[in-house]
Parts: sequence; structure tokens; C-alpha cells
Amino acid sequence: MYVKFRPFFNVVHWSVSSLLVIGCLCLTKPVQAQQTVHNRQVLEKEKKQNLEKMNQIRTILKQTASEKQAGLGQLKALDQQIQTQSKQIGLLNKDLQLTESEISELRQASATLTKDLNKLRAEYGSMIYAADKRRQQVNPLGFLFAADNFNQLVARYRYLRQYSDARLSQVRQMNNVKTMLQGKQQATIRKRQEQKNTIGAKVNESKSLETLKIVKNQVVKELSQKESELKTELDESRRSVAQLESLIKRLILREAKERAEREARERADRERIARLENERKAAERKRAEAAIAAATKAGEKPAPADVAKVERPVEPEPAARKPDERRNNNLNDEETALASSFTGARARLPWPVTKGFISDHFGRKPHPVLRGIYVENQGVDIQTNAGEGVRSVYDGIVQDVTSMPGMNNVVAIQHGDYFTVYAKLRSVSVRIGQRVKARESIGTVATDKNGVSEIQFQIWKEFTKLNPESWLTPR
Repeated sequence: MYVKFRPFFNVVHWSVSSLLVIGCLCLTKPVQAQQTVHNRQVLEKEKKQNLEKMNQIRTILKQTASEKQAGLGQLKALDQQIQTQSKQIGLLNKDLQLTESEISELRQASATLTKDLNKLRAEYGSMIYAADKRRQQVNPLGFLFAADNFNQLVARYRYLRQYSDARLSQVRQMNNVKTMLQGKQQATIRKRQEQKNTIGAKVNESKSLETLKIVKNQVVKELSQKESELKTELDESRRSVAQLESLIKRLILREAKERAEREARERADRERIARLENERKAAERKRAEAAIAAATKAGEKPAPADVAKVERPVEPEPAARKPDERRNNNLNDEETALASSFTGARARLPWPVTKGFISDHFGRKPHPVLRGIYVENQGVDIQTNAGEGVRSVYDGIVQDVTSMPGMNNVVAIQHGDYFTVYAKLRSVSVRIGQRVKARESIGTVATDKNGVSEIQFQIWKEFTKLNPESWLTPR
């Protein structure tokens, strides 16, 4: 019986095993492909964020460029736009590289699917050939009815049915592979088109970058002819910065002094209360001793309460309370908690304006026009739209609202032992002593004579100036 069944069994076993192997090849997704998908998602997100920043800078630049005279604000905006434009070109280059990698993966997948399809077709042809050859030798009906008994008839029927199912499965698998192959080919065509579009976008961005560089050179040339005016503006700016720094230091000193005085008062109150308590206990002991002496003289038994007061040990004078190590510079519990939460918000603080870009970074750097001269920014300058609202970056208490030449209105907010400073405000909507929440409006940005709407934002921890960029949410 085994000899009779062997031709059918071999055909069925051959086709089913090939289907399983090819199915695994088609359904398994390589790790490299998964990484490519992840890289594509990250790149698209980065491109979108950079494009939004470019659009914001363009909008703000139009406002500053509308003025008749070129100014440092326009130059700063141009520098930022050139940086974002260059970054966009770099991202487009990454896009092209990634697209080429995706196309290569699609080609490999197409080649694998083509190979699988050819293999399936060859196996299917061999199966049909073997079946036709077998039919010439043995008629299927005759093969069934030639069974010696009923059980053998059922077994032969199952083998024939299995063979028929295998042929149908082979056809379905070929159609599935063919569909997948067509999908890969269409995806390759789409990626090629995307690649062409990216190349076109890169060319346009490169042209825009060259135009920006030309405009920047023209602005620098115009500003270079106003060297004396720039030096005068620089001197005024330095005086304003020094005045603002002095104001902040005085404010921090005042707050430190008030905290120290408050702690001294609290300590004095604690000591006074402890002293009064000791005096009260001493007076009670003295009265108890007198009562015991009188009872003893009269031959009576002293009252147990008086005996307990006399026998109670004398408590030593209270030692000075050690400062709480969790506190900083006499901060109370509320201020300590606020300072701790502010520290935990590093790199997650909201921006003081909803739209805008950093036009001048923290620290010391060369002057953009004057050679051999360095300028230092104690915070960051953020250019934004005219009339843009300014908001607190964290919960706190307004400790100062003032105005000064070159800085317009200034608001200082305390967050425990941290301070945030908002300068160059046109209007202020808060008052000293007011508690504010994160993102609560505190005023509007001022616009200078050159059409630049820009705020100066600083973060201090006691007398240490911090780089605000490391505290704000990345844009």
C-alpha cells in the first residue's frame, strides 16, 4: 500500500513544506526594517519642528525688516534663520539618505519575493506535471475503488483531498506573493517620487540660504558704517545690563536678609516660649515645695501632686535648634518645597512667550559687527511678535516690578531660592507680592525703535546666573 500512496504523498509533502518556508520568509519583518521605520518617524518629527521654527522666524523677521534702517535685531533674526535653514538642508540630506536606504530595502524585498514566486511557480508546475503523469498511470476513481476495504478507501480519499488542498493553497500563496511583490514595486515608485521631491526642496532651501546670506552681508555692511552709533548703543546696553544686575542682586540680598530676620524672630519666639515654660514649671515647683513643707510642719501627709512636681527632674535649658538640612538659606517649608519642585522642572519649563526664538544666547561672545569687542548676556534674548503676551514660567511670588532705561518694565518672580527675571516689557499686569501660577500672564513684550519685539529672560539661583536654555522646554 505504501508504494501505491507514495507518488501522492511526495507531491503533497513537497508543496506543503515549501509553502511553510516561503510563508515565513514573507511574513517575517527584519530588524533593520523596523529601525528604518523608527528613523523615519524621528526624522519627520524633527523636520516638522524645524519647519515651524523657520516659519516663526520668517514672520518675526518680516516685522524687523519692514523698518527703514537695519538693526542688530534684524541681524540676529537673520542669523537664526540661516541656522535653521542650514539645519533644514541637513535634515533633507538625512531624508535622502534614509529614502535611499528604504528603496534599497524595498529592492531586496522585491528580489526575495520574485525568487519566492519563481520557486512557487516551479513547484506548482512540477506538482501539475507529476499529477498528470500519475493520472495517466492510475485513474483517481480506479485508485479509490481499488481499495481492499473501507478503511483503506477512506485513507486513499484523504490523500487525494490533501493533494487537492495543497494545489489550492499553492495557488493562493502564489497570488499572495504576487500581490506583495506588486505592493513593494509600487512603494519603490512612491519612494523614488518622494526622493525627487526632497531633492527639489533641498535645491529651493539652498537657494533661500544663499539669499539670506546675501541679505545678512548687506545688513552687516550697513551696520559697519554706523560703528559710532553701535558703540553708543553698546555702552547704553551695558549700563542697562549692569543696572539690572544690581537690581537683582539687591533684591536677592533683601530677600536673604528678610529670611534671616524672619528666622531670627522665629528662633527668638521659640526661645522666649521655652523660657516662659521653664519659669512656669519653676514657679510650680517652688509652690509645691512650700506646700510640702507646710504639710510636714503640720504633721500631715503632703499631696501626691506636690510630691510629683518636686520629684520631677529639672529640665535643662533648650539648646539652639539645628538648622534643617533640607532647607536652604532660612527658607520656610513652603519656599523649600517650591525650590525643590523648580529644580525638578529643569528642561521642562514653558517658554515665557508662546511664539518666538532665542536671538541671543547665554554667556560671553564676540559682537556681531564690532571687531575685537565681546558682549555678555546674563540670560537669553527671545524675539517674538509685536504685542505678544509674556507669562510666568513657574509658580511663584512677584518680588519686584520696576522700569529702567534700556530694559523698559522689569518683573522679578521668586521660586524658593530661584528667581526668574522678565525684562523689556511694554506693560505689566502683576503687582509686588502677588502669587502667580505657571503660564499666568504677567505683561506684554515691548517693541524698540527698530521694530524688534524682544524680551530678556534670566534665571538666578541666589547669586548664580543660570543658562535659561537648559531649563526651558526644547523647541
